[in-house]
Amino acid sequence: MKGRDLLYNEAQAPWPRTYLFDHPLIQHKLTLIRDKRTSSKEFRELVQEITMLMVYEATRDLPLEETVVETPIAHAHAHILAGKKLAFVPILRAGLGMVAGALQLIPNARVGHVGFYRDPHSLQPVEYYCKLPQDIAERDAFLLDPMLATGGSASAAVALLKEKGARTIRTLHLIAAPEGLHKLLNDHEDISVYVAAVDQRLNEHGYIVPGLGDAGDRLFGTK
Repeated sequence: MKGRDLLYNEAQAPWPRTYLFDHPLIQHKLTLIRDKRTSSKEFRELVQEITMLMVYEATRDLPLEETVVETPIAHAHAHILAGKKLAFVPILRAGLGMVAGALQLIPNARVGHVGFYRDPHSLQPVEYYCKLPQDIAERDAFLLDPMLATGGSASAAVALLKEKGARTIRTLHLIAAPEGLHKLLNDHEDISVYVAAVDQRLNEHGYIVPGLGDAGDRLFGTK
């Protein structure tokens, strides 16, 4: 798969089906959003730019079909996307920061939204919102979730998309913790995971170390 490398191949688990982006622009912009001095405005803009670059790479295998167009000079044999239907599905709320960048690249894609909160007793994610395109069963879904920490919400979101009929699911994350990758890949053996960085671990509060803090708070200027 040109332009992206498996973190580990199938014989080198623990992270099969995971693609790490090593593009210099992605890594440069990721460094800027890690910096605690980066303003909310700059943070939002950088997240959009990183997402656009990630979607560019994650869609490298979309099928094409031949067509003919008339240029100002002559007829040209060219290629267009082969009718592929896509949907971007951010996990509320931090995933909203990735939507604009994804749509910059594929403006005709549909957008769904899913939301979860953590039950205080079971500590399991509980769905509180789901609004998907009516034809989600005919679409390939890209789940947008900036921080893959414990993996609980992402795994629940993938399960929900499957329940609603999404035929192919890919998840996009700016930063992942090993714990989140393990859970997501163990729970779902039929998805692909795309990530810009895999950090060291989770701390006692469930934050990724070194990470970048709370992505939602930094996107929207809240505490």
